[in-house]
Amino acid sequence: MANTRNHTALLVIDMQKDFVEEDGLMRVDGGKAIVPSVIKAVEVARELGILLVWVVREHDSLGRDVELFRRHLYGLGKVGPTSKGNTGAELVDGLLIKEGDYKLVKTRFSAFFATHLHSFLQSNGINSLVIVGVQTPNCIRQTVFDAVALDYQPVTVIVDATAAATPDIHFANIRDMKNVGVATPTLEEWLDNNA
Repeated sequence: MANTRNHTALLVIDMQKDFVEEDGLMRVDGGKAIVPSVIKAVEVARELGILLVWVVREHDSLGRDVELFRRHLYGLGKVGPTSKGNTGAELVDGLLIKEGDYKLVKTRFSAFFATHLHSFLQSNGINSLVIVGVQTPNCIRQTVFDAVALDYQPVTVIVDATAAATPDIHFANIRDMKNVGVATPTLEEWLDNNA
């Protein structure tokens, strides 16, 4: 099992104040409820020596690097969601990037799109991914489908450490990911398998 752990990374996706906190500019309704599970997954990953990759959005204050459909949220005099340097771009309380962890900034849904994530993972011998965070139909799903297309095996989504606006949306997307071979354990099941 130790050998597998050396080839696994935990991707913590978008656990930022603008996505999780009650006053977040792009709040995901289910985000706050999963914070304890994400914290636990991070703690266990650290204990097991699993590489932690913090995937975050940080946008230009004018929105020049954001999707076209969101550009109206940015501009002079506006603080857009996850604008670099603003409170909303910070990780939620209880989550902290530590020495040895890796931070990846993305500007689109997938952590792989227009980033160096794939080459970073390859150069570190990573071929297995565990994914937690928000939000299931967007950034989680896009990252997972790209990981599957890039032949990461296995790809695991911890079902109660990921969230969407509603449970129906969340579980519909979990079902779609499971149908392409993604493992979807609960946190407890994942912990039991890594004990």
